[in-house]
Amino acid sequence: MAHDLFEAAREAMAKAYAPYSKFPVGAAIRAEDGKVYVGANIENLSFPQGWCAEPTAIGAMIMGGGRRIKEIAVIAEKLALCPPCGGCRQKIAEFAGPDTRVYLCDEQGVQKTMTMEELLPFSFKTDVIG
Repeated sequence: MAHDLFEAAREAMAKAYAPYSKFPVGAAIRAEDGKVYVGANIENLSFPQGWCAEPTAIGAMIMGGGRRIKEIAVIAEKLALCPPCGGCRQKIAEFAGPDTRVYLCDEQGVQKTMTMEELLPFSFKTDVIG
């Protein structure tokens, strides 16, 4: 099943708007309902005010009615096995569980599988807010 997420992330990466960094990234999420949502990084002249592929995919998931990430694939054109940045890790964690699978890809496909717990141990969690 991870292969379809890789393909979706690669297709999303082709739509990235990265004229400043020239570092296209794509992400694909499978939500708990089984639907796949995609995103790519979208830059802004006021760099770094753009947004990464992962929160773009999260936004698509939320707007599509999804609420929980079952698994996510990430691919970058210029860096094999590109992991989500620190901020994106926390954003993913908001909608994922510790066992959510994270697939790091290269141009051939999924090359490394991690869990959110491995990717972001000691993530920010609190019952105080809200």
